[in-house]
Amino acid sequence: MIVKKTSLFPASLETVYEKIRRPETLRLVAAPYASFEPAGKESGLWEDGSTCSWRLRLMGVIPFGIHTIHIVRFGPGGISSREGNRHVPVWNHDITLSEVDESHTEYTDRVEIHAGWKTVFVWLWADMFYAHRQRKWIRLLEETERV
Repeated sequence: MIVKKTSLFPASLETVYEKIRRPETLRLVAAPYASFEPAGKESGLWEDGSTCSWRLRLMGVIPFGIHTIHIVRFGPGGISSREGNRHVPVWNHDITLSEVDESHTEYTDRVEIHAGWKTVFVWLWADMFYAHRQRKWIRLLEETERV
């Protein structure tokens, strides 16, 4: 099943890209639906070919195992990662970034989910999660612009 969400972000492509490169941004926009704690050495920035593992907790409290993220492609036009954990073996996440003008960026999350009989339940959670994430992104970018 596929979740796809698109939003117009109130920031330049360069600003969005600089924030998306930092793992701490993932933790910030995911909360409280999910929390990610490094399960090993955390790299400073996301980059092509990097792989990292996280202790994933749903709603910040329910342990959901180790979630591994492998970055296939990372650049100003978007990111492609292959992710998964023991509950959801396939979580293929593609982010597309498109410059609308100098102060707006179109941002799309597209996630392919395969989790056996749990797929529909994971899809329902992911649909809410990505809508939440994009709302948090917009708030983060609005706060950044005010500073």
